[in-house]
Amino acid sequence: MARLPRLSLAGQPHWLIQRGHSGAPVVADNADRLSFLAALKEAAVAEQVQIHAFALLDNEVHLLATPASAAGLSRMMQALGRRYVSAYRRRHGGSGTLWAGRFRCAVVEPGATLLEVLCLIDGLAGAVPGPGPVDTSLAHGALPEPVHTSLAHRSGGETHPLLVDPPSYWLLGNTPFERQAAWRRRVADGLPALRAAALRTAALGGWAVGSPAFAAAVASETARPAAPRLRGRPRLKKS
Repeated sequence: MARLPRLSLAGQPHWLIQRGHSGAPVVADNADRLSFLAALKEAAVAEQVQIHAFALLDNEVHLLATPASAAGLSRMMQALGRRYVSAYRRRHGGSGTLWAGRFRCAVVEPGATLLEVLCLIDGLAGAVPGPGPVDTSLAHGALPEPVHTSLAHRSGGETHPLLVDPPSYWLLGNTPFERQAAWRRRVADGLPALRAAALRTAALGGWAVGSPAFAAAVASETARPAAPRLRGRPRLKKS
């Protein structure tokens, strides 16, 4: 079966996941994370992509981003890969790519679903997710180091110059203090394990993340399926 083209829509938020080759590390320490963020900022500015959230785990990277053009995400990730992989190899040696194939990408429905994905990414807090449900709880109830995820940016820590908060986040309160307090509670509560797993499965599959109506609208605009087909043969219509 031919591989479907990647979903990428101008002006819509997308959840990007880039994993290490054969589960190998892609960041070794905070120096690597700072190098990655510097390369990301340069590429995002050049390609007019807004970055809303990041999680830089040992063998996996998550981004929530909105491109100005449909091609912006791919160009950003290509430029990011060239610069960061080169810097990583200079520090740690070795050769070849760090990544397990092309990055995974899913368009995310604005509103409640976007906040769920934002919460999941901010709450990863250094825990490397496996094939099962994702643990979105905060380790020991403490905030992670700001460089690991973008959580501190929205939770009362130092604001990150790379990040742009999506409109959904601004609706959480009338003041920065109210929004930060609401976000700390939301991330500390996390997502139900089954919901987090479902969101991640959709992202890794390259589907639309959101309601059936949103998936249908994305499919109509892109002329490709935006949700997996139901298993089994379709039911015959009664005449």
